[in-house]
Amino acid sequence: MSVPISVPILALDKISKRFGAIVVADAIDLALAEGESLGIIGPNGAGKTTLFGIVSGILAPDSGRVLYAGHDITHTPPAQRCTMGIGRSFQIPLPFGGMSVFENLVVAAAFGGGRREHDAYARCMEILDQCGLADKANRRSGSLALIDRKRLELARALATDPAVLLLDEVAGGLTERECQALVELIRAVKRRGVSIIWIEHVVHALVASIDRLLVLHNGAFIAAGDPQTVIRSPQVSEIYMGIEADG
Repeated sequence: MSVPISVPILALDKISKRFGAIVVADAIDLALAEGESLGIIGPNGAGKTTLFGIVSGILAPDSGRVLYAGHDITHTPPAQRCTMGIGRSFQIPLPFGGMSVFENLVVAAAFGGGRREHDAYARCMEILDQCGLADKANRRSGSLALIDRKRLELARALATDPAVLLLDEVAGGLTERECQALVELIRAVKRRGVSIIWIEHVVHALVASIDRLLVLHNGAFIAAGDPQTVIRSPQVSEIYMGIEADG
């Protein structure tokens, strides 16, 4: 009797990308299981955000394939990937500044999540409440402080109703209490069955939220596995943390 093989919700197959002489992805393989939360760390310039650009369709790989639910989406446009279920936050929030916070979410739900506008209202308010923005729903988003713009960036990604959520540096600039609230929110998102890939420099928040940790260096993954084990590895301490390993 054959055992069924589960297809990853998202996979990168031998993805390569270079900018001139700089290799930012060197035949990278990655598989994200349905319902899994995966963290990626690495030094600045390691290629982390480039990977997100390739997954979301903003950047095209030089070679290799992007697979979503077993289907090749390497040449699928970004907007179509979003409606298929790949949601993304950006490291630098760029909301529609002239719209209210609530209107920003309705746009995301309607055009990214495929909901009819009126059908999205209740869900958008629920997300704003989860992200600590309910009291600012009618504020013009361009007037928000940085921390609230980061919250809005996460809320907009959630409003697209993603099956796969890509988080890019969402904890940067948050206080310890705000980081803990973010960790709880991301855990709640995962409990709803959303698969997550999170790039983050605030390592303690990341490690508290994920199932598996990968370390990207010079365009390749040099460590992967249990988050606490990976963080304590001498190789990671030397390459990522800047602490020289003994021996």
